[in-house]
Formats: sequence, C-alpha cells, structure tokens
Amino acid sequence: MSASLPEFPWDTLAAAKATAAAHPDGIVDLSVGTPVDPVAPLIREALAAASSAPGYPATAGTARLRESAVAALTRRFGVTGLSEAAVLPVIGTKELIAWLPTLLGLGAADVVVVPELAYPTYDVGARLAGTQIVRADSLTQLGPQSPALIYLNSPSNPTGRVLGVDHLRKVVGWARERGVLVASDECYLGLAWDAQPFSVLHPSVCDGDHTGLLAVHSLSKTSSLAGYRAGFVAGDADVVTELLAVRKHAGMIVPTPVQAAMVAALDDDEHEQVQRERYALRRAVLLPALRAAGFSVDHSEAGLYLWASRAQDCRETVGWLADRGILVAPGEFYGPAGARHVRVALTATDERINAAAARLS
Repeated sequence: MSASLPEFPWDTLAAAKATAAAHPDGIVDLSVGTPVDPVAPLIREALAAASSAPGYPATAGTARLRESAVAALTRRFGVTGLSEAAVLPVIGTKELIAWLPTLLGLGAADVVVVPELAYPTYDVGARLAGTQIVRADSLTQLGPQSPALIYLNSPSNPTGRVLGVDHLRKVVGWARERGVLVASDECYLGLAWDAQPFSVLHPSVCDGDHTGLLAVHSLSKTSSLAGYRAGFVAGDADVVTELLAVRKHAGMIVPTPVQAAMVAALDDDEHEQVQRERYALRRAVLLPALRAAGFSVDHSEAGLYLWASRAQDCRETVGWLADRGILVAPGEFYGPAGARHVRVALTATDERINAAAARLS
C-alpha cells in the first residue's frame, strides 16, 4: 500500500532542517502547523476528571459532546438546523479525511475532487480508496462528469484563501443536481483576519438544508488540542449515520477523557479567543517582515499560514530561509500550482516569531 502513496512530504526537508538548525540562535521551525501554546486549564481539568474510564467509549460520542458541538457551531458560526444525530466525533480530522472515501465505499470507478492547492491528505485518502483524483478549483474544470465526492477548504491550507458565499452556494447547488457529496474542511473557520469565512452548513450557503453536506471541524488549532486528536464531522444525518455504522466495526473511537475535554473546549469561547489573539499578534509581526524582505504574500486572509513567494522555485526559497535559520514548507507539497510559493506557519512561540522577523530584516 505504501508504494501507492507519495513520499511523506516533510521527510524531504531533512537537509533544509539541518541547515536551519545550525543557526547560532537555533532554528525557527515554521514548516508545520503544530500548536505550541499551553492547553487551557479548564480543558486539562476536564480530561483529568474523566480519566477513570475503564469501559469502552461510545463511537457516536456522548450525548453531552454532541450537544456541545451543535451549540458551538450555532454560537460561533451561525449554523442552524443541525441535529445531535448529525454529529460524530473523530480521532483528529486528518484521520477522517484520510479514510472518508474508504468509509463511503468509494473505489476505482469513482472520482474525488480536491482543490488545486490542497492539504495532502485529501489526495492520500483518495489513493487509499483507489479512486480517481481530479484537482480543480472551478466547476467548469469538471465538465460533464459527476464525481462522488468534492472537497472544499475555506479558509484554505495552505493559501489562507476564503471562498465567498456565492461560490459556496454555487458548489452546493451544482453538487445537489448531480448527487455529489460535499466535504468542507473547516478547521480554520475560527481564524479570520481580512475576510469572513462561512461554514457550508450556514443557512446563507445551504438554506438550512444539510443534505449532501459534511463539515469537518478540528479543535487542534483554536484550542491547541492537536495532541488530543480531537475533531468531529457534522452535516447530513444520513451520511453521518452511515459513517457511524462503519466506524463501529472499525474501532474508530475517540477516548472517553478526550470526549470530556472536547466538551469543555466547545463550551468555552474565552480560551478560543485568547488563542486567536495570540495568532493575530504573531501574524502582525511576521507578515510585514516577509514583505519588507521582498516576499509577496498572496491570499492569507485567514488561517494559520502565510502563502509567500520570492518569484523563484519554492525549494530555492526554502534554502534561502534555511540559511537564515528559518524552516518553511515548500508550496509543491500542496500541488503543482504551489511550485513558486512557500507556506509559512504562525504556530511558533512569540520569541521564535520575533526571531524570524529579526532575521528577515
């Protein structure tokens, strides 16, 4: 199976990482969007309080967790009409994305559409299921074909691009006419800077009808829970029920203490706003520093990354920054269209972000 998959992208950064690590003041690693800030005490306390959990957890999640997810989507993102039966916890959203085509029973006769610049796991999930893969950002690129699954990602990883309501509505309408399932990766929805993103489940997008729609949400970024593997999917209740039925057999279950921690995180907006402000301040330091150093920064109106270019091959840019002790991800990780960009993460401590800005100047 591994032979059918690409080389794990970050494994190819070993030489650049070694160069950056040799900097006298140490490496500034902006290559991966992994949180570095402490988990909020209220979440850790909830995890500890639920740690005496000898029995098997429910694959569907506790009723309390599903209630909290529905309430958070309503309160934070204006989603309406979502039932608790239409929510399913997952072991981090990367797991769901990697296995979604397989869980849906897709195969060689099916087409999965991923964005032209995309999180690599969309492609990996399609490969694991043995489906056909098409990279497209517009419906006209798809012609008359009717894919089985189309991924949306707004705000985008890696570009930070936000898709407007009209664009989202058009995709939803087109998909419904053809019986296509839409999976919207909304992991960065709570990190808007210069544009307001909308969930595919928002009534202005879907008119309150969630048929054929899945929204994928993570607590990794806004609650710094990447180490907890805490996410959920919500939307079409029939599709969620099917996913649940398969996942029961496969043992894809979120641990009981993590479910309790998720409840605490979803019920509290204050810690999320504190974390958002941390990223906003880091962005305010790094964005002008990149521009002053001669980079153009495209899109990047939301999310945790700056999509930057020096108008040269992305690997050359990676090397240029590594010579200054800064490690970033080459844009080619996300598709051929990223060959002249790099992705610069905001997920580093204030001290390391300030160090990167100083080196760029």
